[in-house]
Amino acid sequence: MNRSDFSFDLPAELIAQTPIKSREQSRLLHLDRCTGNTSHRRFFELTGFLSENDCIVLNDSRVMAARLLGRRESGGAAEVVLLRRMELSEVHDDDIWECLVRPGNKIKTGTRLRFGDDELTAIVTSGADGGNRLIKFEYTGVFLQVLERLGKMPLPPYIHEELRDNERYQTVYSRVSGSAAAPTAGLHFTHELLGELEKSGVRLCYMTLHVGLGTFRPVKADVIEEHKMHAEYFIIPEKTAETVNRVKAGGGRVIAVGTTSCRALEACTGESGIVSAFSGFTDIFIYPGYKFKCIDGLITNFHLPESTLIMLVSAFAGRENVMRAYDEAIHERYRFYSFGDAMLIL
Repeated sequence: MNRSDFSFDLPAELIAQTPIKSREQSRLLHLDRCTGNTSHRRFFELTGFLSENDCIVLNDSRVMAARLLGRRESGGAAEVVLLRRMELSEVHDDDIWECLVRPGNKIKTGTRLRFGDDELTAIVTSGADGGNRLIKFEYTGVFLQVLERLGKMPLPPYIHEELRDNERYQTVYSRVSGSAAAPTAGLHFTHELLGELEKSGVRLCYMTLHVGLGTFRPVKADVIEEHKMHAEYFIIPEKTAETVNRVKAGGGRVIAVGTTSCRALEACTGESGIVSAFSGFTDIFIYPGYKFKCIDGLITNFHLPESTLIMLVSAFAGRENVMRAYDEAIHERYRFYSFGDAMLIL
């Protein structure tokens, strides 16, 4: 398929710059993936679409204060955004991270960096894919606590306003720090709504996928099959795998909250439809033609044109259905992207 098949024109004023006051008051566009029919609701009405013995799978990853503003030891400003800790893959060192850096032409291998009152220092150890850098940090104490003091929230590039409350870029159930961007489909949930879902018999399951900034990288290949997907670290706990398998066996539906939960579930589901507990990396790229093995429903936000995210949604609901629904959302003035409204696909 061609990248241009997933293009659409979006008025700039529909890109939400700030979150709304009450999470659950976001608008909710329901799309029937079989008929293509749509309806317009509010997110707090979600319970009415789900049945007893369904389950929803939520990503409990928490966004790090991963944007560091500092200086080069040789002089000049430096900006670093932490993407992933390399201990999770091939480099077994707690202090080495893959990072985005600015200015890239000034921050080369061997460059020394300083942040705050020198309570955090670093050295660039090597280059990495996509122009990124591997950086080794030196500090006293607990790294994530140092990061919370010195770092800033790494908001997506299309958000230009400062965030007044960092917790509004976290889900209420976030638990495991490690993401460079929020799993935004979950931002609409409140503790009260989660409680209502449980009372109605819906099972809540949690997994972890640490979202990387590769999420926002455009697809550059004209033919989408040639695109190389970024890898992200995820964990499907044994309890979640058991619950999902039990729900499927009992005729219930599995609804993924966000493309992150969807990718993780599909990555560790066998051809028989059985989900296995797993921890590791996935670079699964889901686009039209993909045969879903696990999920029966998807809660998601409205995505960038020509992005891997809208390709995944189109694979699940059908490209024509999705593009019509997006046209309708634009006509109805829905809010788009990270702080925008939600779509429920069943």
